[in-house]
Amino acid sequence: MLISVLTAVAEQAMNRLLTLEPSLANDLQGAAHKVLALTLTDLNLSCALHYNGEYCFVYGHYHDNADCHITTSLDCLGELKDPSQLTRLIRSGKLDLDGDLHLAQLFSKAFANLNIDWAEHLSRYLGDAGAQHLVQQTKQCNAYTQQHKKSYQQVLTQLCQDELNVTIHPLEMQQFKAQTRALSSQLAALEQRINALTD
Repeated sequence: MLISVLTAVAEQAMNRLLTLEPSLANDLQGAAHKVLALTLTDLNLSCALHYNGEYCFVYGHYHDNADCHITTSLDCLGELKDPSQLTRLIRSGKLDLDGDLHLAQLFSKAFANLNIDWAEHLSRYLGDAGAQHLVQQTKQCNAYTQQHKKSYQQVLTQLCQDELNVTIHPLEMQQFKAQTRALSSQLAALEQRINALTD
């Protein structure tokens, strides 16, 4: 049920983008009547995107054939915006691509080139001054967030590791690995002694 709702929302958003940014339809012409499937391993989610030359269709629980099938994790999803990163992600093992690489690059490039004039669209509802002010404030907020993104990530990581104990600290992981290796060697030595005694 949730997947159906999410795919319906994604489909509406995609078709809304096509109306807001006419150049997106031109960028996607090479992908017309082709299916791009995406599987997110950590969420066990498989969906597909089909552009018929006029509208986009998003399918959930997609397991049929596709012209291009991308298998990756949610963490790497943001990096797919940059077409030049696809090859690097494939080589590093973070992404598995089966089918037409050009189709994946075409979709990636089309969405990376999106440049919607939000002020023009919002001016119908807020007026020119209000729309311009809202867009400028949003850009400033986004710039501030990007500028402090790394520090926010560090604070969140420390909060989860030290205060909330939700995730494991890297030092604890190293200690666990060392203890596991020591236990493994002790078990191997014990096994050799038992074998020697039985022989």
